[in-house]
Formats: sequence, C-alpha cells, structure tokens
Amino acid sequence: MALEYVYAAMLLHSAGKEITESAIENILQAAGIEPDSVRIKALVAALSEIDIDEALKAPLVTAAVPAAAPEKAEEEEEEKPEEKAEEEKEEEEEDLQGLSALFG
Repeated sequence: MALEYVYAAMLLHSAGKEITESAIENILQAAGIEPDSVRIKALVAALSEIDIDEALKAPLVTAAVPAAAPEKAEEEEEEKPEEKAEEEKEEEEEDLQGLSALFG
C-alpha cells in the first residue's frame, strides 16, 4: 500500500477525526494525488480492526533482530579466552623478535 494513504489515515487519527473513505479521499485530493478507491477501501477495512493507539505503543519486532547478532558474537569470544591469550602471546613474541632485529 502506498504510504500516502497510510499518512492520510494517520493525519485523520492524530486530528481526532474518523477514518473514512471520503476523508482519506479528500486528503489525497488536497495533496494533488489521484485517489484509488480500491486502496482506500482496503485501508479503511484493515484499520477498522486495529486499535491505532495501541499499535503505536507496541515496540517494533524488527528492532530486536539486529540486537541478537552482537550478543552471539560476544558469547563466542567468551567461550575461547584460552585461544585468545595464546594468540596474544604469539603476537608479543613476534613483536619482540622484530625489535631485536632492529637493535641487534
């Protein structure tokens, strides 16, 4: 559904007006958009079953998905502290060897 239809409905809701087909059509026409009566009917029917105030309060489900990935990466790092320590020791040894070559 085109966003302009949803925006028209949200404008009506925020103004405390009833969301009707004719009201949405009037808003779209005022914005210079040729309204599609099928889309308007579908939107009004869908919104009649939704409590818009409650829907706006609900957190978005998609926001939780990206947050889970970093936690998993942290868990993997925590599981292998021994390997990490060994790698750091090897790097330190290589650094020291490089310094000895400089100062011979």
